Parts: sequence; structure tokens; C-alpha cells
Amino acid sequence: MTALLRNVAWFLTACLASLSTAAADQAIAGDAYSMADFAKVRKYDAHVHSNSKSEAFLEQARADGFELMSINVDYPAFPSVALQREAALALLKADPQRFHWATTFSMRGFGTPGWTQQVNAGLARDAKLGARAVKIWKNVGMVEKDVDGKLIMLDAPGLSPVADKIGALGLALIGHQGEPHNCWLPLEQMTTDNDREYFRNHPEYHMYLHPDQPGYEDQIAARDRFVAAHPQLRFVGAHMGSLEYDVDRLAAFLDRYPNANVDLAARMSQVQYQSMRDREKVRDFFIRYQDRLLYGTDLTFGPDADPAEFKREAHAVWTADWRYLATGEPQRVEVLHAEVPGLALPRAVIDKIYYANAVREFVPAKAGG
Repeated sequence: MTALLRNVAWFLTACLASLSTAAADQAIAGDAYSMADFAKVRKYDAHVHSNSKSEAFLEQARADGFELMSINVDYPAFPSVALQREAALALLKADPQRFHWATTFSMRGFGTPGWTQQVNAGLARDAKLGARAVKIWKNVGMVEKDVDGKLIMLDAPGLSPVADKIGALGLALIGHQGEPHNCWLPLEQMTTDNDREYFRNHPEYHMYLHPDQPGYEDQIAARDRFVAAHPQLRFVGAHMGSLEYDVDRLAAFLDRYPNANVDLAARMSQVQYQSMRDREKVRDFFIRYQDRLLYGTDLTFGPDADPAEFKREAHAVWTADWRYLATGEPQRVEVLHAEVPGLALPRAVIDKIYYANAVREFVPAKAGG
């Protein structure tokens, strides 16, 4: 073959490859939503905290096409569990089609006579009042201690009857165990600015500073033993099951435990950190596990929040996440100091992650459970 013919052949091959790539990109774009679709598509934020009777959160949810799962948490920085519950019941009454809630319970008195019966009675009461899930927070495994002064891990035998009751009621269990992998790293080695800021401001939860406490793998192992011990319980791992740093490891968890799902709340930047390095790997993960992922944000509206400012924040978070997951558009992610392209997930995948999976997991409680 002459040099001229070789050059012509190379040129034609390059053109065909370019056309093939362009066609593939066009096919992806044609099957993806756009920003113009955002308010039109029904959506479900499966992890928020609406801790005020104000309807500001509901108003923004209506404007942006969201249902809400508001999660009560035994967290010292929040209003008391009783006040969170009052707010949830008020908002449920205001809009039962759009507002849903998850109850919780206190670990105070764990291991003492009557604790289990008291907790289970409270869960049954809240199920009758419309609760669709129960939250167990990271204080289990990181804060709460038994009568012998030992940390209570999620797989403690004393929690098993509570898990059985949750299952009998037909409720899902939302489990937040451990923290992001960054929690066990020094600040300068963390991958995102939001983690650096959080753990700088909450050193009590920055486990790198507490080597005497259970390690990251200890927390994950206890959670996994719990999930394995309760295979009939619908388990939703909050914050990507604290496996946000590695979609391969999260995939292995989902493969191992078919009763487990995870929400994406407050972990989008860790996903984006990975997709900056290998977009197709992350995109393939979302497509493969489209039935196991629930969209969530961790947006929190407290009694002292400014309603107008909060509405702007919620809208900004929701639209930024939609841009990343649903479209191929790039956007500046400040906590990563980078432009991050969107995943342009297929519409059918978005419909599951943003709505159908949450509807499936957070069903009404069983009567008489």
C-alpha cells in the first residue's frame, strides 16, 4: 500500500470512529433528561430532615416536583425526638401524598428491664400514625455505651428484637453506621472540602483523632453482620452505606445482601470525585444497580432557619444533583475545585433512582404488626 493510500485509509478510519463516537453520544443524550425536564418529572428525596412545622420545605418540594422522606434522628444538635415527631405529624397532615416520615428511638436505658418493650411499643404507635421507616443513627457504634461501658454496635444482641419488630411492622430500617471513609483520614488527606469542613467542626466524630475507638472496618463489619442476620428486613444504608468512596466496594455489598439498598444523601461529591477519574465506571455502576439506589440529599430545615433562604438552598441542591445525574452537562463543584461532567443516566434509570425505588422501600406499615 502506498503512503497516499495508507493516509487515506487512516483518514477514513478516523472519520468513522468520530462518527461512531458522535452517534453514541447522541444516543445517550437522546435517552437522557434535560434540565428543562427537572420540574416535570416526579421525584422523591428519600433523606431529608424537616424539623419545623413550617410548610416551607413542602412548598419547595411542590414547586420542584418532590415527595419527601423526613427522618427523625436522636441527634443532639436537632430538636428533641418528641419535637421532631410533632413536626412530622403536622406536615403529614398538611400533605399526606407528598410528605412521609421515619421515626426513631432513644438508646437511653438499653439493656435494662423494659427497654425493648418500651421501644417496640413506640414504634408500633408511630407506625399507626403513618411512619414508614425507622432510623438508627451513628450514635450506635460511635457514642452509646452499655451498662459495662462498652460501645454498642449495631449487631448487639439487644437490638435484634427491635429489628424483628421493625420487620413485623413492615417498616424499612434506615441505618447510618460509621462515617465516610474520610473520617479515618487526616484532614489534609480527605478527598472533599465538605468532609474536611464537617470533621474540622465536629472533632468528636473525626475518628482519625480517636484511634482508641472502633475503626472504619469494625463499623462496616458490624453493619454487615446485622444485615446478614435480618435478611427479611428492608435495609436502607444511609449515605451510600458509608461505602461512598468506592463504587466497586459498594457494588460488592449490594451483591452480598439482596435486602439492602442505599441512599445517596450527602455523598454526591464523593461520587463525583470518582467520576472525575473514571466517568464510565461510575455511570455503569448506576445503571447496573439502578434498582438499589435511592436519591437523597440530607437537606435539613430547622426551627430557626430562614424559609426563603432554605428554599433557595434546596432548589440549588436539587437542580445541581439533577444536572449531574440526569444530564451530560458539566458543572463546577466547588468542594472538588473542578468541572465535573454529568452522567446522563438513561431516563428509565433516573425514574427508578429518583422515585420508584423509594416508593417500593417506604410502603405504609402493616396493620396490626
